[in-house]
Amino acid sequence: MDIETINRILEKYPDEPGTLIGILHEVQNHFRYLPEEELRYIAKKRNVPITQIYSIATFYNRFSLRPKGKNVICVCMGTACHVKGAGKVLEELKRRLGVEVGGTTDDLRFTLEEVRCIGACSLAPAVVINEDTHSQVTPKQVVKLLDEYD
Repeated sequence: MDIETINRILEKYPDEPGTLIGILHEVQNHFRYLPEEELRYIAKKRNVPITQIYSIATFYNRFSLRPKGKNVICVCMGTACHVKGAGKVLEELKRRLGVEVGGTTDDLRFTLEEVRCIGACSLAPAVVINEDTHSQVTPKQVVKLLDEYD
């Protein structure tokens, strides 16, 4: 467990209700997920039930209780993207990465996610990797796209 990092994060937030989400965001950003030991430590230090922390962690899609890859790939499966072939792009990504939706590669390089809509219908089919939006992606472009991220 990385007590030093958790203590540094906790020091930034007053010990009062309403700060848990901010704390969890920082923990997620640091570890790329919410490790159980660290969550239990936070619960003890802040005197809150671990169930309260888990209920926040499981309610918001932003949080993950499993390690995520360095690069998170989100394939938009909204109506416009779906109609324009996002399903084929998703299948090619699954094949190339060797993971199912929600999975992370063994080397922790990529996590593959499916999202309902990113609000970029004119770019369909769209794929977001980290903060980068890629437009009109085809299955043939998948290898080149993956090579851009390490």
